[in-house]
Formats: sequence, C-alpha cells, structure tokens
Amino acid sequence: MPSVMLKKNAEDKLVFYVPKKDLEEVAESIEFDSPDKWGGEVLLSDGSKYYFEPLDKQPDFPITLRAKRLDSGE
Repeated sequence: MPSVMLKKNAEDKLVFYVPKKDLEEVAESIEFDSPDKWGGEVLLSDGSKYYFEPLDKQPDFPITLRAKRLDSGE
C-alpha cells in the first residue's frame, strides 16, 4: 500500500498525490465526505480507484495516508 498525500487545491478540490509513481490527480468522488465520517473509496480523474480506511472526521489538509489501489491489486 503506497503512502499518498492529500491536499486541497485553489478550487477547494481534493488532490491525490502518490510520490513513488509521481501521480497527481484530482479526486472526482470520495465514498464518505461528511463531518463525522471521511474517506473510503476514491475515484480519481484518470479513472483509477484507491481506498483508505475512513476517518472519524474530515482531516486537516495536507495529510499523508496509506491507500490501496483497487484496480490493480496493489
């Protein structure tokens, strides 16, 4: 599972960055995006999907989390 960096861009969209792959994409959707549960499956603008364990609240950005790539079996 790679470590991914999450931050918000100027348009307040979630940006997903995987340093080892030099991949930076905007998140198109996130499974849980409420004040009391945040995370789960994330669909990126390039069509790839990642998953990270949902958090009890939306984190302060930037943050680094461990994520699993769902469409490649990583």
